[in-house]
Amino acid sequence: MGRWGDGEMGRWGDGLPSSFFILHSSFFLLHFFLLPSSFFLLPSSFFLLPSSFFLLPSSLFLLPSSLFFVKSVKLKGNYLQFSDTVPTRIPFASLLLTICLWGIVPKPAIAQVFVPRTLQLDSTQLEQTGLTLADEAIQLIRFQQYELAIPRAELATQLAPKNPQTWLILGSLYLQAKNFDKSITALQQAQSLAPNNASILFLLGEVNFRKGKYDKAVEQLQAGLKIKPDTAGALFDLGNAFFKLRQYENAIAQYQKAVSQEKNLWPAINNIGLVKYEMGDVDGAIRQWQSAIALDKKAAEPMLALAAALYGKGDTEKGFATAEAALKIDRRYGKVEFLKDNLWGDRLINATQRLINTPRIKELLAKLQDTPTPDQ
Repeated sequence: MGRWGDGEMGRWGDGLPSSFFILHSSFFLLHFFLLPSSFFLLPSSFFLLPSSFFLLPSSLFLLPSSLFFVKSVKLKGNYLQFSDTVPTRIPFASLLLTICLWGIVPKPAIAQVFVPRTLQLDSTQLEQTGLTLADEAIQLIRFQQYELAIPRAELATQLAPKNPQTWLILGSLYLQAKNFDKSITALQQAQSLAPNNASILFLLGEVNFRKGKYDKAVEQLQAGLKIKPDTAGALFDLGNAFFKLRQYENAIAQYQKAVSQEKNLWPAINNIGLVKYEMGDVDGAIRQWQSAIALDKKAAEPMLALAAALYGKGDTEKGFATAEAALKIDRRYGKVEFLKDNLWGDRLINATQRLINTPRIKELLAKLQDTPTPDQ
């Protein structure tokens, strides 16, 4: 409808049908009676809020007409005319009409609040979806896409919370992200579901090693090795934990066990050299590093360690040449912090610093500053 009523509007009350004023006035009276009760209804429940919004515009709309309602009206033809006599009553028919109209005002569907519709889910299907997400996370790990893998692994644990594999994957991802506390929480949840799973114990040992809790790492690695005693990686990690605890003989024994399982495991051979050097057996360390290089010609770590040992023994030129070859493969070994991260002891670090602080090696490192490293 484009305008009010059927007549033309000049001012309030002019040209308006009498039925409009009767209905309008009756609505005003109803709002007058409803207003106090609304203050009591307001705190009762939030689902009445929409009706408050419904009443508010009509109250504002009825306000102007209420000002004219203080004067009585009388019928003149088909329209109403104002007089100065105050009305003494409201016509019962008008009030009845208002109440009837009020009864047909749409009310909020309260039943929907108390009886929500629920979706029936198949637990087997949810678990399968979780395992699929876990598999996707594994694929992303292979491409080192940890930021994309972690949300999938987290969702997988929610969809398949009783599957230890999902928690194991999530714990591994947190370990890669260096979020060690979350990693331990996830791995402990996996262990509660699979207490005899050696892989979970090995990972717990690795996380505690990364946190500097070497005694705890030894305990968990040894517990895992009781279940799977021939695991070369776990033996290597156990050797590292003993090395950090300065239990040198135990460390060498674990490295040797690891090599007996994997003949080409040069990092274990390299670390035997690290231990021997800290023990003062320089020649024994040199032999170990030479053996490691024989297994992998591109192994920068044993090369630089060998260079530092040779330089320290007075074989300067061979020490320089070996150091240059190592740093060209991986310039990160020219930084002390990186050496510490790789378990180099104080004695070997001091020997290496004397080498890399020479003008010849400093010049080389400056040239290599912008070259990519193996992890890039």
